[in-house]
Amino acid sequence: MNRAVIFANGIVRDYGLIFPCLQSRDFIMAADGGLKHIHRLKLKPALVIGDLDSISASDLDIAEFQKTEIVQFDKDKNETDLELAIRAAMERGYREILVVAGLGGRLDQTMANILLMLHPDFRKCSFTFDDGVEEVFLARKLVEIQGNPGDLVSLVPLQGDCVGVRTENLKYPLHDETLIQYKTRGISNEMTAMRATVSISKGVALCIHTRKSL
Repeated sequence: MNRAVIFANGIVRDYGLIFPCLQSRDFIMAADGGLKHIHRLKLKPALVIGDLDSISASDLDIAEFQKTEIVQFDKDKNETDLELAIRAAMERGYREILVVAGLGGRLDQTMANILLMLHPDFRKCSFTFDDGVEEVFLARKLVEIQGNPGDLVSLVPLQGDCVGVRTENLKYPLHDETLIQYKTRGISNEMTAMRATVSISKGVALCIHTRKSL
């Protein structure tokens, strides 16, 4: 199955860095105001979803002219536009989801976006948040990070401590250690090769990969 790429209404620091994150067969979606990012990249979305309160009239006109599928919800809803977009992607069979512009801006929105990866309904999905500079995903069991020497890697425990953490090709290695949720031990490690791995025996960590070699 191909991948769904959802453009949220957060910050894009450099549009030129987004293109390397995309693939030709991606299913492009806009979560409400994320439509503006898609248009600035001169892409055509397959679906726009949300209450449409953050979309400009001109962007909406373009989407309608392109015959993009538009699903509008009432403003008085219990979910964010991104959560609705993720559900729509899953209903269409997508299990690999990339979220662009889901970071930055309002802190409440950013935190809520990231925590959606822990939603029980979405456990069968593989999520990545990426803006070309920062790549964010969950580390369960074993994950691999592709990058360059000097890139930063931070591990932030979620849902309690992370036990039995091991790393390879990071400057400050962890050997079967525990990362405590309220401590900062896992912040700002550094890749020493183009590939690094993190394994966790028990727990879930947020892995934040910051590219320094752009």
